[in-house]
Amino acid sequence: MDSDLRLLQRELKEATAGATPAAMGMAPAAKWTAAEILEHLYLTYRGTNKGIGKCLEGGAPFASAITLKNRVQTFLVVTLRYFPGGRKAPTRAVPQGMPAEEVGRVVFEEIDQMIAGLAECERRFGRKTRVFDHPVLGPLTSRQWSRFHIVHGLHHVRQIRERLARG
Repeated sequence: MDSDLRLLQRELKEATAGATPAAMGMAPAAKWTAAEILEHLYLTYRGTNKGIGKCLEGGAPFASAITLKNRVQTFLVVTLRYFPGGRKAPTRAVPQGMPAEEVGRVVFEEIDQMIAGLAECERRFGRKTRVFDHPVLGPLTSRQWSRFHIVHGLHHVRQIRERLARG
């Protein structure tokens, strides 16, 4: 679990290393900039950390019952590592214009917090316990949350690299 998220940190750092604010602000028409993609990732990590916090503060998971649709979607993303493109981000994960320099700093802090929080959830509630719901995939275990974030993050790292290669 920890190694997945550390890999994600390394990939994000490598993808954005040396990028100027101007380069981070460039994108094809109607697409997010590299800075906006990074902010989107930050917002998803912050959301996961809020869910982790609720579990740990409440002393119990709050996942809903899993459905067949959840199982299939989770299998595709978490197990097969297939992340479909073209899906709209949930409103709470849409970039709001955070400065590239700021998001470049805080995104890694959120990943560090997520690593510690997911490990603590797994320690407290068990490896197989679904801890809380993803807005699309439904209830996930701590390890599934970690794997989701590596698949989702690497999907966006590719986009960041594409944007920065153009700049």
